[in-house]
Amino acid sequence: MDKRITKTKRSIINAFLELRSKKAIEKITVKELCEKAEINKSTFYTHFKDIYDLSEHLEAQTAKEIIDSLQHPEYLFSKPDIFIRELMYAYMSRENFIHVLFSGSRTNMLLIRTESSLKDIIFSLRPDYKENITANVLFTLSIYGGFYAFEKCRSFGEDSVIDILSEINQKIMELLR
Repeated sequence: MDKRITKTKRSIINAFLELRSKKAIEKITVKELCEKAEINKSTFYTHFKDIYDLSEHLEAQTAKEIIDSLQHPEYLFSKPDIFIRELMYAYMSRENFIHVLFSGSRTNMLLIRTESSLKDIIFSLRPDYKENITANVLFTLSIYGGFYAFEKCRSFGEDSVIDILSEINQKIMELLR
């Protein structure tokens, strides 16, 4: 990719992240973003349709990085204790982006994107789980419950919370056996 295009996109993204860290996505205008990025509006529209398109691009990228960082996403059902540990550490490694991008009206998008991507992986390996209600409920519980429990209880010590989540995940996945 051309260096100028890369630099421009980086400028747009950095300006967006700075604005997004201070205000809700609904309050950010293309004009304001372009002023901060020191670009013309037409340059912005060359790369993105609108502010939401930019946000969705960054959200998808962050969720993909989380999924890609998991060494063994297939462990969700076979070694759920290891899976939840990997997932929590993946979230922690992108915590700054998560809290900026997935706040306000966008809060649930991280988990929606994570769950969808992981389901694609898991169900390609275990198609028998796709229509299994127990597998789906346990899967959703692990993704959403693990994330929210970690966020709410991390003040007790992140490693301790991850240990407990790992133990719980191991026990609940035994319901599939």
